[in-house]
Amino acid sequence: MTSPRTPGRGRPPAASRELLQEAAFELFVENGYTGTTVDQIATRAGVSRNTFFNYFEAKGEVFWVELDAATERLKIALTEQPAAPHQPSLAIRDAMLQSLAPVESQHVPFVLTQYDLIGSVTEIQASAMSRFATQARLLGGYLQRCGADSATARVQAYTLIACVVAAAQEWAQAGPQRGRLEPFVQRAIAATLTVE
Repeated sequence: MTSPRTPGRGRPPAASRELLQEAAFELFVENGYTGTTVDQIATRAGVSRNTFFNYFEAKGEVFWVELDAATERLKIALTEQPAAPHQPSLAIRDAMLQSLAPVESQHVPFVLTQYDLIGSVTEIQASAMSRFATQARLLGGYLQRCGADSATARVQAYTLIACVVAAAQEWAQAGPQRGRLEPFVQRAIAATLTVE
């Protein structure tokens, strides 16, 4: 059976963000990040350049499929979480852990384990920062609904984001037996915040 991503062998039954991400990562390993083009990624995935741009705004966006999915889960978890003015730290921690629960060992971000293939790329850093800002707005909005002023909510939101970033780095460095991300984040939050 022919792989759906074999160049020149036709289009796969359905394109997806994950399929394009996998094709991109293969090419990054072969050619490096800067040596890989969107056209090459599309060809490897068996789709058109336009299809690539239906899923991603730029090449650097392929790194964040799992993070984007976690952000969507966080948005839902915070929407479903009632305002808890007496225990906002506990409520927000629970929503964050719920959003990260599906993240298993095989989902470790390529950017954390293969940085030597990428180098210092401003585009990637900018796309990561925009995602952290989105998460901070979600967390800050919830904290404000619980009664925090905007400055306090912003500080607490970015502190929580820093916990996740630090935990993700530890998780990535833990190797193939790392397990799920959630316990790493839980420990980082516990070490940083006082849960009421």
